[in-house]
Amino acid sequence: MTARLAVVTGGSRGIGFGIAMRLAADGWALLVTARDADRLAAARAELLAAGAAGVRTVTADLAADAGVQAIVDAAVEWTDRVDALVLSAGVGTAGPVATLPVARYDKTFAVDVRAPFLLLQGMLPQLRAAAAANPALGARVVALASITGVHAEPGLAAYGAAKAALISLLETFNAEESVGGVSATAISPGYVDTDMSAWTRGTVPQDAMIPVDDIAELAAGLLRLSARSVIPNVVVGRAGGDGRRA
Repeated sequence: MTARLAVVTGGSRGIGFGIAMRLAADGWALLVTARDADRLAAARAELLAAGAAGVRTVTADLAADAGVQAIVDAAVEWTDRVDALVLSAGVGTAGPVATLPVARYDKTFAVDVRAPFLLLQGMLPQLRAAAAANPALGARVVALASITGVHAEPGLAAYGAAKAALISLLETFNAEESVGGVSATAISPGYVDTDMSAWTRGTVPQDAMIPVDDIAELAAGLLRLSARSVIPNVVVGRAGGDGRRA
């Protein structure tokens, strides 16, 4: 493996696919994961056509620990170094505290917090190895959080709490690992123009949402920074808003 390798969860659609396509254009090798095998196969073909140095896929459900372990195992089988871990997979849950079913709360935390925690643990040896092999760039984790993890919004209690927990997790990760060249950045945008945000187009027009390409460009830029720069969280608001609403 001569190219830099990125593991991208949720990489068959939406923001994850956008980031994977941006990295493919830069010649990265990619390990892409998602739940849908057919979508993964289609994504793999597009990523190779875009210039990826190599693409492997893992069909995995991050709500289950076995799915997380399958991703770690696939990365270890391919190489001993991971230069970037992009945590894009997630679930969105809307509903007020008063009536939100606890099962939806639990799944939100399983996918949006527990799975990233387990992936950080499982891939840390490979991230450390990449940082040791390339101390100038180090290795970096990029995780998709949300502006609702920074500023509370009615009706998004579980989602906002999960994203706030993810942001906090990455901050502690930086306190522990950045001295060795492995750091993490949360990207916390308002509504991005993806299928996941389609439910709110009645109140937030599609042309007012953040383009996927903007988030992909931001992620690619973070992965070009030196190991000496640690950026815990980047909040991306929508034009015309007050910077505190999704």
